[in-house]
This record gives sequence, C-alpha cells and structure tokens, in this order.
Amino acid sequence: MIELTDKNVSGKVLDHLGLVASTIYDIGLVQKIDTRLPLSLNKGAKVTIGQRVAAMIINGLGFMNTRLYMFPEFLDNKPVDRLLGDGLIAEDFNDDALGRALDAIHEYGTNQLFSEIAFPIAIEQKLMGASIHLDSSSLSVHGEYTEDEDSIKLLDDNESNSETLATTPRITHGFSKDHRPDLKQVVINIATTGAAGFPIMMESHSGNASDQKILYEAVKRMQKFCKGLNELPDFMYVADSAMYNSCVNNSADFIWMSRVPESISEAKTWLQKEDDNFAWKDIGNGYRVCTTKSKYKDIDQRWCVVSSEQAYKREIVTFEKNVIKDMELAEKALKKLSHQYFSCKQDATEALKKSTPKLKYHQITAVPIIIRKHQQNGRPKKGVLGNIAGYKLQGEVIKDTKKIDLARVMKGRFILATNQLNTDLLPDERILSEYKEQSKTESGFKFIKDNSFEVSSIFLKKPERVAALMMIMTLCLMVYSVAQYRLRESLKELNEHVPNQNGKLTQNPTIKRVFKLFQGVQVLTVTINDIEQVLVINLNTTLKSILPHFGTRAMEIYGLTIQNNTVLSNAK
Repeated sequence: MIELTDKNVSGKVLDHLGLVASTIYDIGLVQKIDTRLPLSLNKGAKVTIGQRVAAMIINGLGFMNTRLYMFPEFLDNKPVDRLLGDGLIAEDFNDDALGRALDAIHEYGTNQLFSEIAFPIAIEQKLMGASIHLDSSSLSVHGEYTEDEDSIKLLDDNESNSETLATTPRITHGFSKDHRPDLKQVVINIATTGAAGFPIMMESHSGNASDQKILYEAVKRMQKFCKGLNELPDFMYVADSAMYNSCVNNSADFIWMSRVPESISEAKTWLQKEDDNFAWKDIGNGYRVCTTKSKYKDIDQRWCVVSSEQAYKREIVTFEKNVIKDMELAEKALKKLSHQYFSCKQDATEALKKSTPKLKYHQITAVPIIIRKHQQNGRPKKGVLGNIAGYKLQGEVIKDTKKIDLARVMKGRFILATNQLNTDLLPDERILSEYKEQSKTESGFKFIKDNSFEVSSIFLKKPERVAALMMIMTLCLMVYSVAQYRLRESLKELNEHVPNQNGKLTQNPTIKRVFKLFQGVQVLTVTINDIEQVLVINLNTTLKSILPHFGTRAMEIYGLTIQNNTVLSNAK
C-alpha cells in the first residue's frame, strides 16, 4: 500500500469559483476586454488584461460569508490553471500585474469600456429589456490614496455634463448614503435592464456629485452611446424621485418614469386627498392605482397615485409612534421651560422661541406670567400685591389634529409620473410593475456594498485605480446576475429544483445560496510513481445535479462529463 503524504498529495480550494469562471467564459468577457485592451504575449507578458480582470472578478466573488474581498493573495491556494488558463499560477496575478490592469482600464476610459462590454453581452445573452433603471449610491473609501494639487485642479475643470464625463472621480466628502460622513467617498451610478437586472452601464463620479444631476446626464450619455448601436429598443428610463425635476425642468426628449417628490405642492395635494376622491383600480397584492393627467412645469404627464395596503400597515405603526414621541418631546420641553425664572417678559418670550424643539404634530403655547414676592414675612394684607420677582412661562401642548390627519392619510401612498402618454404602450396597471423593477438596481448596490467591499491598499494608491476598481465591482455584479438568471431559467425549462437555505426545493434560488453549497469542493493532485492524477473531491449528488445547468465549461472545471444522460467524474 502506498502511503499518501504531503509530499505526494496537494490540494487547492475550488469551492464555487468554477461557476464564476465558467460564467465569465460563457459570456466572452475576457475576449471582449482583450479586443479593446490588447496585450502582446510575445513581448513578455504571460497573462492578458482580460485574464487579470477575470482574476479580480473571481477574487471579488470568492466570498463565502457576507463580505466582498479584493486581495491578490486570494489566489494563492486556488487552482488557477483550471479557472484562468492552462499553465497559469497565482504569482502571475501579483500586485503589479493587477495594478497595471487597473491603470490600463482607466487609460482606455472606465465608463466607456464597461458600456462597450455590457451592451454586446446583454444582446448576445438576450438580457436586454425595454426599460433602463438607474440609481446611484456612495462608496466610502477606507484605504490610502494619493492626489496632488494638479490632479485636483484637473478634476475640478472636468465636471461631468450630458456629453462628457470626468475621467477621474474626485475622492472627497459628500452626502453619505452609508451614514459615514467621516469618510471620503466616491459616487457610483448604475443602470440595469431586463429580468436579470443586468448592469448595462456604470459611471463613477466625485464624492460630492448630485443625484439630480448625474442621473439625468447619464441618460443623455447613454442615448448618445446607443446611436452607434443597431437593433436596440427605444428605452424607457426609470429612476427614483432624484431624476424627476431634471426631466421636467429640461423638457426631456426621452421616455421616462420617476417617482414624484412629495415636496412638490401639487403632489402633496393629491396624496392628502381622502379615499373617496379617487377612482381606485385594484391591481392585486394589496395595491390600488388611480391615474390622472398632469401638466406640471408645462410638461404633459400621466400621474399614477399608488396605494399599498402593506406599506400603509407598516408606515402607520411608525407614524403613530412618531406622533407620541413628538408629544413627549413637546411636554418635556414645556416642563423644562416652566421651571425657569426670567427677569423680564422679553427674556421669557425669547427663551420660548429658542428652546422650543422642532415639532411636526404639536405646538407649545405659553405666555409669561408674573411671579411676585412680598418683602415682609407673614401673611400680606388683603389687596397688597408683592413686588415683581420675575416671570415664568405657563402653557400647554396642543395637538395639531389637522396636520396629523393629513399626514396619516398619506401613508402607504406615492405618485409615479411618466411622459409616456400612450396607454397602449404603457397601460396604467403596468406603471407600478415597471417601477418595481427598480428594486433590481437597488439590489445591485446592496450586493456591491454588502458590509463594504474590502480591498488591498494597492488598489487605492490613486483615484484612477479607484475608478477602475468600481468597474471591476460592477463586473462582479454582472457575472453574479447572469449566473443567477441563467440557473433559474434552466431550472424552470427542465422543471428541476435545488434546495434553498431551509432545505425546501425551489426554482428561484439565489446564486449566493448555490455558491455556499459548493463550499468544501477541492482539487486534489496525487502523484504516485511520477504519475500525476488530478481529482475534484467532495462533489455530492446535489452539486452534480446543479453543474449541468452551468454548461460544458463548468462541467470541465469540476472534472465531470455527461454520458447517456448520466453525470460522470472525469479524472485528469
């Protein structure tokens, strides 16, 4: 019997990375990058820019818990040759190689490169939808980077507009959607399309960029980009309320849909109407809609008032709690004021103005009253008033019933607006369902920002690399969304199921859950008498049933073949 030891047995961690690598391969991502960023292997380079990008995507999607990591050392214990190409090793993807890849991406144009890659993939994979959903978010920068004064001036001189976009985002303080005002940040703008929530466009902006500006300008840039492409629909561009004012103020020449800001007086008037003022149409799942014409800012629009039963139940609980908190805050403030002495009426009145907290649903009404004090001890004579010793405030807390009632009736309601007036092209009942697709873009941000994307300091040496890294992060989202969509569609087509986290069978698993199922899969290399045998171990029946849904390339990576409809292990 031959003894197996560390000398003749070695193992590499494969886990779910083969699923990631096969998806990258199937959508032709490496080739599309190398076409635009050619690197001659004859001049000493061992790996192409496309392969380096693939390595970073595999790294970024190598998470097993909740956090995304990006460190070159990630590949040290992985079967690099299986994942990225024969003859390649982890050292080929060192700090320098990955850093130069980021520099090359930035030099080409980060946002331009992404669009040139994404559009063909969406068309080839039949992932293009009839609408584009846009959203933006901030990404806090924890690492170190350098930025000289000349680059700062250059960045300030290259503010984005509808035609061009600053090549390098400025890392600076701005409104933080992560609630981290202490950290500098960059802003990322993503547009998704279709049932897969496929990211079709990404842009990086300076940390103080305004949503209202960048979303509208992103649409204009996308329109310009699409003019050079064939067989694309006339998209409807969908975004949250940040884009609404830009669309109506600029008389947008594209079809758009947006949530109407509640701060607009006309919108508030509609939202505060009683139920019997609406011709509600029940569209199921607790939703009612009522459409009306609007000409806000002289732009012909359809406004769709939406009422959600579930949202109302959720919001009304919070609202009632806030009303009580508002009252308690008022009573506390009044109690504190009523125990203070003032030397004159004016001081008392000024204290009332300054010390009254901002109240939404209550008012404090109080007046100064005279506090008198007799100079002599004992009972004062009848009719004799004491000297004025000071003033105190006396009052009460009054509930603003009208304001509370108006705020209550607004709960569970919002307004969607569109300049698509043709109800045949966009029926009233489809307005809400189209808008709800916006959640896929929001989910994309949750994916990217899941407990923050931790990266090695090499990626943060300069703002140019940060911009390129944001593209890599969005490519991670692209591969993730494609893998998930293709798996779900394949399961439905073949009427097969996979277990979810509760052990129940489903045709709509999250790809993250599927990734976790592959934890523990390894590539084992055994050498006996100078004969090397490579085995993929820890593939159970469930995993073997999943792999065919990912295609031939995935099967090869995991050492499997199909013969007579049976999955077989294939030792190499």
